[in-house]
Amino acid sequence: MLKRLIYPAMSAAKPHPTGKQNNNRPIFDPDRLFTEDEGTSQDTFLDRLRARLRAGALLSWAVAGIVGQGACLLVPGKMYRRFPLFFWSIACRILHIKVRTIGEPAGSLTPRPDGRRVIYVANHCSWLDVLVLGKILPASFIAKQEVRHWPVIGYLTFLGRTIYINRNRQESSQDVQEIIEQLRKGYDIVFFPEGTTSKGNGMLPFMSSLFAIAKPVRRRGDPAPDGHPACIVQPITITYDRLEGLPVGRHHRSFVFSWFGDMNFGPHLMQLGKWHSMRATVMYHPPIVPEDYPSRKALSNAARSIIEQGHDTLRQNRL
Repeated sequence: MLKRLIYPAMSAAKPHPTGKQNNNRPIFDPDRLFTEDEGTSQDTFLDRLRARLRAGALLSWAVAGIVGQGACLLVPGKMYRRFPLFFWSIACRILHIKVRTIGEPAGSLTPRPDGRRVIYVANHCSWLDVLVLGKILPASFIAKQEVRHWPVIGYLTFLGRTIYINRNRQESSQDVQEIIEQLRKGYDIVFFPEGTTSKGNGMLPFMSSLFAIAKPVRRRGDPAPDGHPACIVQPITITYDRLEGLPVGRHHRSFVFSWFGDMNFGPHLMQLGKWHSMRATVMYHPPIVPEDYPSRKALSNAARSIIEQGHDTLRQNRL
C-alpha cells in the first residue's frame, strides 16, 4: 500500500538539476500524495452550517466596518488609525483565529524616539495574513491595484488607507513616490515582497523594487533625496501552526490556510469556516537599518534570509 502511494508521486517528479550527467534521481513531493480537499476538513451538516454562519458574520462585519471606518475619518485624532486594529481583531475572532506574537514590533501609534518610520516586510501565503497583521500592527498595507475593485473589501481597504500599486514596472517609480508620501505623513508601512501568495511551506523570491521606499535609488556621490523620511525595516515571519489545538503539517498548511494560484475565495472561506479553532504565530525579528546595505537587492536578500530562518524555526517548532 505504501509503495502504491509513494512511487507514483516520485515518478511524476522532475530530476534534480545537478551538474552530474545521467542523474535521474526524482524529487519527492509529499503534496502529490494528497488531493487539495482530501482530509482537510470534515463535511457534516453542523460543519457546513458553521461555515455559512461565519461567512455571513464576516460579510456583515465588513459592511459595518465600512460605516465605522468612514465615521472615524470624520473624528479628530487617531481614531481612524485605531479602528482597523479593532476591526481585524473582531474578524479574527469570527473565524476563531488566535494570534500568538513573539518579539516586539518596532513601531506603534506614537512616533519612535529616533524619528524613523517602520517598514514591516513579511512572508505571504494567504489573505488571512492581512487579518492577522491588521489585528496587531497600526500600519498601512500595500496591495495590488485589483484589490481596490473587489466588492466590499475594496472600499474597506480604501478607507483603511491601503496603498494600491501596479505590477507594471513602468509605473513602479510613481507607486514608490506615493508610498514615500505616506511615510512623510507619519504612517508605518506593511508589504509582502513576494508579490503573491505561496503554498505556505516555502517562500517565493522577493521583489526588491519596493525596497526603494527604504533605500532610495541614487548615484554615487548624490545627496539623499529631499524629504525622504529615515526608515528601518523589520522582517516579520507568519506561520499557521495550530489547527484544532494540534500542530499543522505541510498538507494542512497548504490546503487549509494557504490561498494561492487560481483558488477561488468563496470555496476557500467555506472550507476554512468548518474548523473550530486555528492559530497563527507572528515572529518579530530585530529591525535592520537600510544604510548598512550597499543596495536594495542586498537589503531584500537580508530580509528574506531572516524571514526564511524564522519560518523554518516556527514550522519545525524549534523555539
